[in-house]
Amino acid sequence: MILRHLTCLAFAIGFPATAFAAEDTNAWAGQFATINLDEKVYVRLEAQERFTNDAERLGQLLLRSLVGYRISKNVNIGAGYAYVRTDPVGPVLLNEHRFYQELNVRLLTTGGGVTLDSRSRLEQRTFEERDGTSWRMRQFVQLRAPVSAHNRLVAYTEPFVDLHRTNVQRGGLSLWRNFVGISVPLARNAEIVPGYLNQHVFRDGDDRTDHTANINLYLTL
Repeated sequence: MILRHLTCLAFAIGFPATAFAAEDTNAWAGQFATINLDEKVYVRLEAQERFTNDAERLGQLLLRSLVGYRISKNVNIGAGYAYVRTDPVGPVLLNEHRFYQELNVRLLTTGGGVTLDSRSRLEQRTFEERDGTSWRMRQFVQLRAPVSAHNRLVAYTEPFVDLHRTNVQRGGLSLWRNFVGISVPLARNAEIVPGYLNQHVFRDGDDRTDHTANINLYLTL
């Protein structure tokens, strides 16, 4: 019941009706590694390759790192840096240096193995080709629920809110991502999660919707 209601809610509010939205087909791949330095401190490293324009070209490359601290079993905080190279068709290439802070909270754990997690991330975005710093807030909520002895349904929703208008941000709600997929264990500390990701891009002109085949690899070391 929880799974059904949350999934319906995410899709209902995450895919607003837009009469004249452009569309694109993407393919995204991600590699995520969490390295536990001790019981409290960990490092997270990730790389993401995003193929856009009918998945024909590498439109964006993201390299991200974070140092995190576990305050308790269900709460951790972290801060990190990301380099993002965005190369869209037509507009100028952008090299972004992004600093960010995040709070992660386990909201729910049931005896049946269902979990609900929240991540609040504040970003400070700077660009080699632009002046100033752009601030953005992201609120991520993810549900995991067993569907077999070894697999889980994975569903998340994540709106992006620009905290002000700049030469790279429109201000207000700018992106909304919704994902649904299945986790597939590879080993004790490794899994892949293939699925479908819908990204709605809010623009001053016509909005855009990206239909994305997304597959991520997760490692814990």
